Order: sequence, then C-alpha cells, then structure tokens
Amino acid sequence: NFRSLGFRNSELRGSRDPQGFSKDHGIALISHGCVWRPEGKDCQPWACHIAGGFHLALLSPPQAAALAVRYASKKTGGSSKNLGGKSPGRRFGLKKMEGHYVHAGNILATQRHFRWHPGAHVGLGKRKYLYALEEGVVRFTKEVYVPNPSNSEAVDLVTRLPKGAVLYKTFVHVVPAKPEGTFKLVAML
Repeated sequence: NFRSLGFRNSELRGSRDPQGFSKDHGIALISHGCVWRPEGKDCQPWACHIAGGFHLALLSPPQAAALAVRYASKKTGGSSKNLGGKSPGRRFGLKKMEGHYVHAGNILATQRHFRWHPGAHVGLGKRKYLYALEEGVVRFTKEVYVPNPSNSEAVDLVTRLPKGAVLYKTFVHVVPAKPEGTFKLVAML
C-alpha cells in the first residue's frame, strides 16, 4: 500500500500520465512537480526505483499479449543412445550329445573358453568350436590332465595342487561308424 509509505493521493498518478509514462509500469510518483520514471533497463517491470531509495510496485502485473501458437508439422525423431548390451546371446554349449550320430563337419560344441577338448576324430575350429572329422557316434571321456613341461603356467598350476589331487579334462570323441554293405569298385573287369 503506497499510503503506508507516507504518500498522499495527490502524489500518486495513474498509468495514463500526460507526460508519457508507460502503461506497463502502472504508477508514477509525483514529488515537487516532477515525475519519477524508471531509469534504463535495470528497472524491473513490477517495480521502479525512485530517487531517495523508494521502490514502487505495480498494482496489477502487465497483461500478456496473446501469442500465436505454432505446432510442429513433423514428429521429432528419438535419440538412439545406450544401445550396448542389447545384443543377443552367443548360444554356447553342446550341440550334439553322447550317443548322437554325426556326419563329418557337424559342430559338436561351441565354447568361449576351453570346457571341452578335441579327442579322436574331432577338429578344433577358429573360435574353439569342436566339429566332427568323421561320420560316427559322439562319445565323452574324462581324462587325467598331464601338462606339457614346456608350458610353465600349466606346470605351476599342477604343482600348486594339494598332494594327491588330479586334474581331469573332458574330451569329445567321434567313434567312426563302420560302413556295412558298401564296397569300392577297384577296377573295371
């Protein structure tokens, strides 16, 4: 309330000041025949600094002009971030079980680290895949692991084991099927 600041009604004039005071600032203070207006851009729209340390507030905030709202004509594309980890699994494991009949070239097992080792008639692929070299039946065996003396890491592993402990590894073999009722033509008679 401006009256509580000690101003009389004759000292307050409305926003339609004949001396050109802006409507947006609402109230002007008239003192000793002078109109005090906001100075420069540092004056806020809701208050104006008056000489002598007074600050006047508006009776009502300025009215916002009606703005034309323009909506987007195209939908914005979403960002593609943090796609790591969403790739499908590699499906490692045994592909042919004990007793299955396999043909030459069939994959027997896929593995990331050595879990199964190639045995008789089994080849080792690029990514440690095991595949059959002959047509036959799949067999699994557990055999005692005897490291190569030139491999220092394997020798250290075996020597650190408790006394009497033995390491076993699983080997995959293919027992070739003997062809029955077939023959090779050796020579033409």
